[in-house]
Amino acid sequence: NLGIKLRSMSLSITYYPYYQHSLPVATALTVAYLFIFLLCMMGNGLVCLIVLGNRRMRTVTNLFILNLAVSDLLVGMFCIPTTLVDNLITGWPFTNTVCKMSGLVQGMSVSSSVFTLVAIAVDRFRCIVYPFQPKLTLTVAKVTIVMIWVLALVIMCPSAVTLTVEQVRHHYMVHNLDYNHAYPLLSCFENWADPQMRKVYTTVLFAHIYLVPLTLITLMYGRIGVKLYTTSVTTGSEQPDGGQPRATPPAHQGAPQKNRPLFSSKKIKVIKMLGLVALLFTLSWLPLWTLMLLTDYGGLDEPALDLLTSYVFPFAHWLAFSNSSVNPIIYGYYNENFKRGFQAVCRKYTCCLERPRQLTQRSRQLTQRSRVQLRPLQHTKPSVCSSVDL
Repeated sequence: NLGIKLRSMSLSITYYPYYQHSLPVATALTVAYLFIFLLCMMGNGLVCLIVLGNRRMRTVTNLFILNLAVSDLLVGMFCIPTTLVDNLITGWPFTNTVCKMSGLVQGMSVSSSVFTLVAIAVDRFRCIVYPFQPKLTLTVAKVTIVMIWVLALVIMCPSAVTLTVEQVRHHYMVHNLDYNHAYPLLSCFENWADPQMRKVYTTVLFAHIYLVPLTLITLMYGRIGVKLYTTSVTTGSEQPDGGQPRATPPAHQGAPQKNRPLFSSKKIKVIKMLGLVALLFTLSWLPLWTLMLLTDYGGLDEPALDLLTSYVFPFAHWLAFSNSSVNPIIYGYYNENFKRGFQAVCRKYTCCLERPRQLTQRSRQLTQRSRVQLRPLQHTKPSVCSSVDL
């Protein structure tokens, strides 16, 4: 996507092709973005249905997971489609409102996700490192979620205010190299009164919604890991030689048992799941943050910026948005409740698809019986899905 410059006297005009990529590259980008879009919408939609539809699933941790799913759904609805079209077509093809909304929603969803990850880490930190402190209640979790979204809105307000669509002077788009029919090149960007403020704002965002929160998450999960390790070592050292636990008399109801592990394997599995979610978030968004800092502070020339915009940024955006698609897979792999919820939804819709087929088959058999009258209709064993539905 290199522009063709034509010089006329002292005026320099740059022409860009309307489509940034060749057909194979555009097809690959479309398939890749469509894949994560479908995975994001279906997976996070199922997470919302499972948590909201089952009262037993409405725990503090699951409320935070629900908030993550809502953030990811916003990314899927507002960010993935517009970013794909923006990467395929030169310039900004949408309105000024879409420019502001896309930047605002993307920033708020990312901010909400990272702040929610911090809240989850704090909750797990309190439960594991300080197990005798009172746990967070559902009311506190709901208030925390509201505060997360308010804080995300406050942080991203400057971006929404400064984002605007303007025509790039002396830059035009042409279709099929027809220079007689050129289109103005529009760009969606942050129009700061002082250009240096863009660098300052990017640095503030990087610190507040990436570097500092994920550093806190790393420290808390590291402390959780140390606590779990020291607890397992202490529990193992209390066993006699030979590794067999001592025989203890039956304890009274409500009395603590010495050989009972302080943390269950289920709780440790949840810690691994949440830690993996935080780790993948960190790795998925790191390339995009690196590119944004590079474009602001790197002092790159126009050919280098064109190369980054055409090929590197689409992959970095895809990698960042793919994080919104993998979280439901992690929940289904590590958490039995989510796994059973996914399976129940799949069985429900599978049954809905199978029942019309069974009814159609039975109607054909009855029709054949009434016409031919050869022998009675043989009874078939009903399927599990039909028996459950009926």
